[in-house]
Amino acid sequence: MSYINFNPAKLTNPEFTSRREIIRSNHAGSYISTTLNGCNTRKYHGLLICPVAGLGGTKHLLLSALDESLIMKGSVFNLAVRRYMGGYMEPKGHKYLQKFDFEKIPKFTFRVGNVILTKERLLVEKEQQLLVRYTLEEASAPVTMQFRPFLAFRNIHELSKCNLYAHTRYNNEPHGISLALYDGYPSLYMQFSRDPEFIPAPDWHYNIEYVKEMNRGYDCHEDLYTPGYFEFTLKEGESLVFSAATSQGTPSTFKQRFSREVSKRISRDSFAGCLKNAANQFIQYQEDTAVDIIAGYPWYNSLSRQTFVALPGLRHAQSERRLALEVLSTYLPHLKNGLFPGSIADPQPVYNNADASLWFIWTLQQLKRQGSRFKEFGTPFYQAIKEILESYRRGTSVVTMMEDGLLFAAEQGMALTWMNGTAYGRPVTPRYGKPVELNALWYNAVCFGLEMARSEKDTEFLDAWKNLPEDIAEAFRRAYWNEEKGYLADVENGLYTDWSVRPNMVIAAAMPFTPLEKEEIRHILEAARQQLLTPRGLRTLSPDDPAYRERVEGDTHQREEAAYNGAAFPWLLQFFAEAWLSIYGKGGLPVIRKILQGFEGEMSENCIGTLSEMYNGTPPHTGKGAISQAWNVAALLYIQHLVYDTENE
Repeated sequence: MSYINFNPAKLTNPEFTSRREIIRSNHAGSYISTTLNGCNTRKYHGLLICPVAGLGGTKHLLLSALDESLIMKGSVFNLAVRRYMGGYMEPKGHKYLQKFDFEKIPKFTFRVGNVILTKERLLVEKEQQLLVRYTLEEASAPVTMQFRPFLAFRNIHELSKCNLYAHTRYNNEPHGISLALYDGYPSLYMQFSRDPEFIPAPDWHYNIEYVKEMNRGYDCHEDLYTPGYFEFTLKEGESLVFSAATSQGTPSTFKQRFSREVSKRISRDSFAGCLKNAANQFIQYQEDTAVDIIAGYPWYNSLSRQTFVALPGLRHAQSERRLALEVLSTYLPHLKNGLFPGSIADPQPVYNNADASLWFIWTLQQLKRQGSRFKEFGTPFYQAIKEILESYRRGTSVVTMMEDGLLFAAEQGMALTWMNGTAYGRPVTPRYGKPVELNALWYNAVCFGLEMARSEKDTEFLDAWKNLPEDIAEAFRRAYWNEEKGYLADVENGLYTDWSVRPNMVIAAAMPFTPLEKEEIRHILEAARQQLLTPRGLRTLSPDDPAYRERVEGDTHQREEAAYNGAAFPWLLQFFAEAWLSIYGKGGLPVIRKILQGFEGEMSENCIGTLSEMYNGTPPHTGKGAISQAWNVAALLYIQHLVYDTENE
């Protein structure tokens, strides 16, 4: 039995299968996203979503769906599922889904009478190509199959509508057809491993409804174009492969290519296998040697802060490539005046992160702790550390060092830390002043910079910086620690100290270099355990706080407010585990193991085999936001290795 499996009775329940999503990506920036039964419930769902160079490299949905039908004794059995305006479902192919396997790639088994058909799909690793393999496993007589493609040709954030401008004329290709609905798009080549009969039947399907968008308060109805359908006759034991790609393929190679691609996938035969498989979904190889990390699916590109936080965990899923070195080398040219942009993928990068550069230094530090020889990164990385520290000390556009040695970050109308949500035109958590984790990262970065300076025999840097850690430590304790409260303040700005119980104090407690005493860390962890810890992560705010929001729901503004005032984030557990085991050692392992084990059930919830962006802070801790987030997956991989290292100390 597969590690991830479902009761057959549940597979025929459309509510059950429509709530569970699937994400599959490749290293070329393409992805497949839909639900377990194939009913698209988001505008981000589709079978081939890929970057389009002619449209600025942004992601576009080309092939929304491919309806498969079996024709037996004059009756048509459509295996697809689709929802139209008002919740009307047609077709209702969910009733034929009998089995679902999720080892290396998704495999669906359908039964119609005495006919059993399997469907497997994947994306070619470094090309914009979808491959779907169909096998007629059992049939007492030959079966006719029809395949009807539904096309969108739109940006993932938009919706398609019937119009007179679509280029509906198609071209005949080897074993298929090609067409491009609009200018600027590449042609979509739809081909089979066998030569089909194509029956032109151009039509628009109106008011397809995406219930997830409707629930989020967005436009939710779309019209999709279908040029016609392909028809085959299959015998028992026969298989064929469908290809949808942005370049013409060679049909005779499709079957072999499919098998070769399957062999490259990491098996999900365990919890660890699921995490490693999911981790590889975020890695995107670009031109030349550039490597980037997609922050989350289906709507994120890369985000610098999240890339740096995720890298130490993600590298545990990569055994063949020097992932961390390649990614950090990709980011290094984007360092400007000591700052990294919010995203290097933006055409016009915005340098509005107060902490991303310090996370970059933390990442280098983690890699050194994990056994990487710093020399392999070379002089440019040491120079980057110095540039960041010296820029922060002088002052940047968003953050500067004050007389007491602590960093002050403020920009009118902007949130500069990871709590960067906005609602009603203003930051949800402004945190103007001296955020606690920013200054913990700063103290840690200065100490690590001095450590590297000693290794590099950089006496000039040592002389200029050697006295600063003591000053920062003294100011840090004065600003944030309160013996009576027993935890750290979240922000201090000279006029006001925010004593909200938030997880940022846990990040501070987990830094390799910290001005905190062990007993103080113990108190911080206890406060976090009592008020913030959930089975799905640390809450962004204590439930005892009047501003706490227990569920991420409502309109865009309400969801943003809840995200940073109560939602639970799994990535924060990495720092809880780090600090916890630094205090309790092997004696603390049962608590951390229990946290890890609690996530196994999540592998078959929400998005199968991965972790959502955030979860409701109050039970049942339903997944919210993006359906698969890199730093969450990376955190659990990191914790797994942290547990292993602690066990084997």
